Amino acid sequence: MNATTPKTAAQMVAEAKSRIDNITPAQLAAELEQGEAVLVDLREPEERTANGVIPGAIHAPRGMLEFYADPSSPYHRTEFDPEQRIILHCASGGRSALACDMLSTLGYGRAAHLDGGFKAWKEQGLAVAQV
Repeated sequence: MNATTPKTAAQMVAEAKSRIDNITPAQLAAELEQGEAVLVDLREPEERTANGVIPGAIHAPRGMLEFYADPSSPYHRTEFDPEQRIILHCASGGRSALACDMLSTLGYGRAAHLDGGFKAWKEQGLAVAQV
């Protein structure tokens, strides 16, 4: 039997952040303005309804991301291309950091996540739309 030391979710997020591209709201805004990145909102539908969305983001609930992103999956969505710049966000950055780390396992070499998530975006006074 393999003995492993348990980790907290916070430790897992910190480790993921050490391996991925963490971008700020200003960096995200600049990339979206250039039109070369796909922004993916990982939040649950009720979070999006209650708090709004970043305009232009596609919705992919965290629980389906691997299936949407895997080109060999019957659930694959064409918005997900391993060669494309994909930027993930969630409410505060934990889920998106873990998800971004996972995308690298699927071959997404240009993936990033919005550090601080939707909360940081909104705090910067950037555009928010209602669902």
